[in-house]
Amino acid sequence: MQAVRSLFFSLFLALSFTITARAQEKPNIVVILSDDHAYQAISAYNNALMQTPNIDRIARDGVLFKKAYVTNSICGPSRAVLLTGKYSHKNGYKDNANSHFDAGQDSFAKKLQAAGYQTAWIGKYHLGKELQGFDYWQILPGQGHYFNPDFLYMDGSRKRVEGYVSDVIEDAAEDWLDSRDQEKPFCLVIGHKATHRTWMPDTADLGKFDEVITIPPRNFYDSYDNREAAMVQDMTISKTMRLDYDLKMYPEDSKDGNIVRMNPAQRAAYKAYYQPIRKALEEAGLSGRALTNWKYQRYMRDYLSTAVSLDRNIGRTIDYLEEHGLWENTLVIYMSDQGFFLGEHGWFDKRFMYEESFRTPLLMHYPGVIEPGSISEDFVMNLDIAPTLLDAAGLPVPASMQGRSLLPLLQGKEKGREAMYYHYYENGEHAVSPHFGIRTERYKLIRFYKRVNSWELYDLEKDPREMDNLYGRKGYEKRTASLKKQLASLIKEYEDKEALLIFNRPVRDQPGN
Repeated sequence: MQAVRSLFFSLFLALSFTITARAQEKPNIVVILSDDHAYQAISAYNNALMQTPNIDRIARDGVLFKKAYVTNSICGPSRAVLLTGKYSHKNGYKDNANSHFDAGQDSFAKKLQAAGYQTAWIGKYHLGKELQGFDYWQILPGQGHYFNPDFLYMDGSRKRVEGYVSDVIEDAAEDWLDSRDQEKPFCLVIGHKATHRTWMPDTADLGKFDEVITIPPRNFYDSYDNREAAMVQDMTISKTMRLDYDLKMYPEDSKDGNIVRMNPAQRAAYKAYYQPIRKALEEAGLSGRALTNWKYQRYMRDYLSTAVSLDRNIGRTIDYLEEHGLWENTLVIYMSDQGFFLGEHGWFDKRFMYEESFRTPLLMHYPGVIEPGSISEDFVMNLDIAPTLLDAAGLPVPASMQGRSLLPLLQGKEKGREAMYYHYYENGEHAVSPHFGIRTERYKLIRFYKRVNSWELYDLEKDPREMDNLYGRKGYEKRTASLKKQLASLIKEYEDKEALLIFNRPVRDQPGN
């Protein structure tokens, strides 16, 4: 009998090992998605502003994409593209103001779930309250808050969780990882709120950059000559950025929602830090460029301090994977939902097809597939994330997905894009005119419409800061015609019917002209 029991136990262990091994033939997946995190503020890309040692760990152990871009530089639409692998005109979520995300459409989450993956989205989602394809979700309502954030749960409840949002999201992610089915591969999306406006640092990080003077970008005082869309925008540090809402220069009795929701200790820390700064500002009586420069320094100190907690919690994610023996079998992606202006052109925010907004950080760790310390100079897009995850899981990529897996590119089996297509739709906040365009290795051609009807052309080799609009200038006729032909080809390839109608109509015939 003892021999039978021993044999049964041995068979049981062997079977358990086989089930676990089969599950782990497929890699686990962790996608860390931040908000408005500029590549300029990541030390793997640029050592000038701050150090991000934990994000840099992903680059050290994997690949750093130096030319990663988005299809539509705004929060909700970018997430819709990530999920579906389709451009905004195909997934239906074009802007934050008027769009509704159809959660019933296909997504990488649904495909992975159907293939046996346990799936979860925790943190910022920003595509409504209906999630499909996830076994578990815990999301911020809308933008969420930095302190003591509310969360929406699968059972329909809404609960407030004490703490700082980056910590709370990471805590929830680790709780889910602890409770998951250990015999299934998993796909976890961690959606961070940081570094979204209004850039509220954790109390532990207040003052981290107070001794740092950030040199403004060379085009900080851009006059927007020959660039009408840039001229009519409303996103400048000098005029748009608010002393109270953005820079926390609140009166002591402020009833602002971001402050009121703080607990006494959090509020006391903020008061102790910001009130002396506010008093010094009032005494200085600054105006004109002196005030603008002061606002820029405060913006950068708050933004970078907020990024510190983001990087710290990304480090916690990596530590968890290492400590639980998951790091070597997990595909880890870090990216932002788009880029962000850190004073370039005198701006904050995003939206434009100019580089600082259009381009996004993207780093990927995938042991056995990606050589540690790799650098990619190929054009890649957030459109490519969904196909990449399915490819890594050994699943077919649906024909409806317009992106392409990055794995063959990283393995040297395919060549990268020759050009990228972009389309921004929102015609509201910050007065940024809708536009679409193409970027090649050297040139960028943009067609603005609705608010402003115009074309812009840039030679990025000679003019990387995009200050000199060459459209219509003598000597660029052939280049312009070639780029227009290439743009029309991409519009047709991606089946953007609205853009094609605008493209085929002369600027002078557009509404408003």
